[in-house]
Amino acid sequence: MKILVTVSEVSVPVDEFSIDGLDIAEQDLQYELNEWDDYAIEAAVQISEAYDDVEVVCVTIGPERAEETIRTALAKEVDRAVRVWDDRLADEGLLDAGTKAEILAGVVERENPDLVLSGVQAGDDSLAATGVTLADEIEYEWAAVVNSLEFDREEGVASVHRELEGGIEEVAAVEIPAVLTIQTGINEPRYASLRGIRQAQKKPLDVLGLDDLGVAESALESSITVTSMYEPESESDAEILEGDPDETAENLVGLLHNKGVIEG
Repeated sequence: MKILVTVSEVSVPVDEFSIDGLDIAEQDLQYELNEWDDYAIEAAVQISEAYDDVEVVCVTIGPERAEETIRTALAKEVDRAVRVWDDRLADEGLLDAGTKAEILAGVVERENPDLVLSGVQAGDDSLAATGVTLADEIEYEWAAVVNSLEFDREEGVASVHRELEGGIEEVAAVEIPAVLTIQTGINEPRYASLRGIRQAQKKPLDVLGLDDLGVAESALESSITVTSMYEPESESDAEILEGDPDETAENLVGLLHNKGVIEG
């Protein structure tokens, strides 16, 4: 059995950053593994630990810099990784879900996984449609916003709890092959051990281009265009109440009185 986990390297601005054109200045950005994908990795590794002969493969779309991020996934017991990049992707800027799905579909065709796990959304651009768009592209069953997962390999069924709007939770059985988008909180992602970090440097990491995946040039025509970038003005400053619980509660009551929220 094979599980493919899609992971993203997300950009995180430093506290004091500047905007350069339509993006945050490169020197003000740090990069890390997308939080939602970390939970998807843990879900995949837990399945591999519960059953024999389960291979976990991570795939990311990103430049050479992204290898540091995907090595983090490898250090968390992922078996091997695939990085997809092409100079034409660098020229495109922000990729929409359709473009990412077409690229990832090429990887799915090569790897033929039984299960694809993806984080619900990306922490930087907040796009949250890649997983379900991929499922549609490869014609797999799917479930989105999964916050609980039980997998029965013998039956080939994933029993999932899905978080819906209004606090409603849905329970569903999804037959594999399937794509599941994983919500934060579904598990407790493990830390990469020193042993895992050392081993990650020796694990296979294949680099593929668009031609390797048979992705057509037309797939790069993104429907998203960034038209402006600015830092929203803050309407007010946050006030932090400090002290022990009694002191904090007293200060909060005083604040609410002053704001006219409570009377008496």
